[in-house]
Amino acid sequence: MRFIITAQAGTDDTKTDPPTGFDEKLFTAYMQFNEAMHQAGILVASEGLNPAARGARVAASQGRRHLVDGPFAESKELVGGFYIIDVKSLEEAIGWALRAPSGWGSDDVLEIRQLTGPGDIPSEILKLIQSAAPTWSASVWQARE
Repeated sequence: MRFIITAQAGTDDTKTDPPTGFDEKLFTAYMQFNEAMHQAGILVASEGLNPAARGARVAASQGRRHLVDGPFAESKELVGGFYIIDVKSLEEAIGWALRAPSGWGSDDVLEIRQLTGPGDIPSEILKLIQSAAPTWSASVWQARE
């Protein structure tokens, strides 16, 4: 099962103060956590999202896409980064999330969501996906088997 773990700032009662300046010890803890997941063979991807980079928010209305204000209404909605892991269960994903370091202020809350896999999709829809996007579906789902 593949899960995405997203990191966000906490509410006022859970929020930690972000470090001032570069914290080598904290940074090392994050990199060691990535290394532990990689060595365990469960880490598919891990990235931080640059809060200073420009972004955009595109919404749909009446079946058409358009640019809207954003990308974030409030800093508490900012996703600070993510991990994609491949583990046997939600409980295992939770176990890894509980081991994650904290301290940037943008990662006080980790949200864990299961990604959709081919076993979650009705066979008739899976056939349609494979017909409409044969190379993409093969590249995504063959890597999981």
